[in-house]
Amino acid sequence: MTPTPSVPRIPLNDGSSIPQLGLGVYKATDAETIDAIAVAFEHGYRHIDTATLYDNEKGVGEAVKRSSLPRGELFITTKVFNDQQGYDQARRSFDASLERLQLDYVDLFLIHWPAPRQDLYVETWRALEKIQADGLARSIGVSNFHPHHLERLAAETSVVPSINQVELHPWLPQAETRAYDDAHSIATEAWSPLARGRILDNPVLDAIAAKHGKSPAQVVIRWHLQLGNVVIPKSVTPSRIAANIDVFDFVLDAEDLAAIGTLNSGERTGKDPDDFD
Repeated sequence: MTPTPSVPRIPLNDGSSIPQLGLGVYKATDAETIDAIAVAFEHGYRHIDTATLYDNEKGVGEAVKRSSLPRGELFITTKVFNDQQGYDQARRSFDASLERLQLDYVDLFLIHWPAPRQDLYVETWRALEKIQADGLARSIGVSNFHPHHLERLAAETSVVPSINQVELHPWLPQAETRAYDDAHSIATEAWSPLARGRILDNPVLDAIAAKHGKSPAQVVIRWHLQLGNVVIPKSVTPSRIAANIDVFDFVLDAEDLAAIGTLNSGERTGKDPDDFD
């Protein structure tokens, strides 16, 4: 059997750390999730990213339960969605997530979106602070927060998020958000890291992939790693799950990185966080 790669860990501002590469399970059924995680664990993944919205926390929990891996080696993330924002609602949502996951704690709990027109994310964040203080989430963070949302949290609450998970790929490199996160010791995590696959049919990436004997997807994942992003490519296809972690035996050079930088168009595959409630 091929040796599993050693995935680097990114330190978090609360003293914990997170595997830099993980498996996303958005839009996967419980059954697909169980199978995908089993393959992922076999290939060296230890970081799984789910959410209440994904409706597959039960599948994640079952996959963890079936695994022989020690719980302490695993990093499990879930999120509270917009319809459960507010202090009491977020606490109830978290309790339900923990039950579906069949876990005593999660490694990371996130506010999925700021949903600014609801004006509840500060109150929701206070619930996450309490969840962390109670030892039920090792780390807490946010998803899809612009710097101005983070500024409000900083002004009105006492715990700095450990992670900001945002849509991030070569079309949307999020330089401003990454700079803000870096300046405030917040790790940046990329969802839709391959722009849902749409970016991969590209002559720039094809040329870099050919140069390194890799696929365009592997080139983009490597780009994320070299930027310092945590990255969670989603797949339920065994061959792609295996390929997505086979990215630690090559390095993009300055010319490669400059070429990928030319792909920045500002195009999103999802919603702008200011417009989604």
